[in-house]
Amino acid sequence: MSAPGESGEARVTATEVDGGLDVALAGTWRITAARPAWTALVAGRKAARIRLRMEAVGKWDTSLVLFLYEAQQWAEAAHVACESGALPEKVRALLQQLAGTREASVPHDRAESLLSGVGHATLETLARARTASAFLGESVLGFLRLLRHPSKFRWGDCLEEMQHCGAMALPIVSLISFLVGLIMAYQAAVQLRQFGADIYVADLVGLSVVREMGPMMAAIIIAGRTGAAFAATLANMKANEEIDALETLGISPVEFLVLPRLLALAVMMPLLALYANGLGILGGMTVAAGVLEIPPAAYWIETQSIIDLSDVSTGLIKSLAFGVLIGLAGCWRGMQAERSAAGVGRAATSAVVTAVLLIIVGDSIFAVIFNYLGW
Repeated sequence: MSAPGESGEARVTATEVDGGLDVALAGTWRITAARPAWTALVAGRKAARIRLRMEAVGKWDTSLVLFLYEAQQWAEAAHVACESGALPEKVRALLQQLAGTREASVPHDRAESLLSGVGHATLETLARARTASAFLGESVLGFLRLLRHPSKFRWGDCLEEMQHCGAMALPIVSLISFLVGLIMAYQAAVQLRQFGADIYVADLVGLSVVREMGPMMAAIIIAGRTGAAFAATLANMKANEEIDALETLGISPVEFLVLPRLLALAVMMPLLALYANGLGILGGMTVAAGVLEIPPAAYWIETQSIIDLSDVSTGLIKSLAFGVLIGLAGCWRGMQAERSAAGVGRAATSAVVTAVLLIIVGDSIFAVIFNYLGW
């Protein structure tokens, strides 16, 4: 790169003009040759501004650009105006590129103190708690309005969601529930047959499946299948601004989108839990007939003798609560998702994690309550 002007070694002259410093560059500037130092040029000088010129520069390369960049950095640090309008346009463009590269390459200090980290995490948790409580309150109010005006509810959407989260989930619920009952019975058989208590496999499998494993496994399956689908659907609608359109039309997104899904899960989860109970007991009966040589009739009679209505009702109550929790988690994560394709994926993932966490916490609470009530 070159410009018309004088030849010779690189040199700089600084002249004080009206309280400012007029800096004139001259000669040939090569990165392989020595060049003047800016700090030596301005040592001990004070100026309200500096003006850069290079009319007398002959050939030049990045050595000149680095010198001018050093001058600009010094002016910025000293809060001095730096006038570069007299420089060629190509030089000014190179200076801007160099400044952008340097700023991007400077590592940011991401160190955070423990107190600051705890504070930010606390504020974020409080903000999420506020949004969750607001969403829960809107859902409760929408349900109360549904009770007062059932004719305004979108029953068609609710029936469609019942089909998706109920009938369409039967194959995977059947497989998982049957295998869980089979595994529990096999593990129990290995231990109980040592004491000649083979028949009590029916008691162990029956109580475990009806009270815990049936509702729990059905809920976890629905959380991974339907909860993620709810979150992805609502997040996609938010990204496409469909939810904003509903609000603009004066339609509550909670009543229009959330309540049909919540009601569908609340109705179908107890039915799925009963179905899972039956498949779990069938799995245990298969192991008992094949490994322990217990007739199915004897196994079924023993199961009936140990299970009563309180056991079945506890599972149904749990499954109803699990359905509501899964629906709330999926819809809330979908409504709070970012407006992007990545936000849809994160919403689906967080919906499953949140639903499973709520299921485990809810099951623990129910265990304490039922133990206190003697159920």
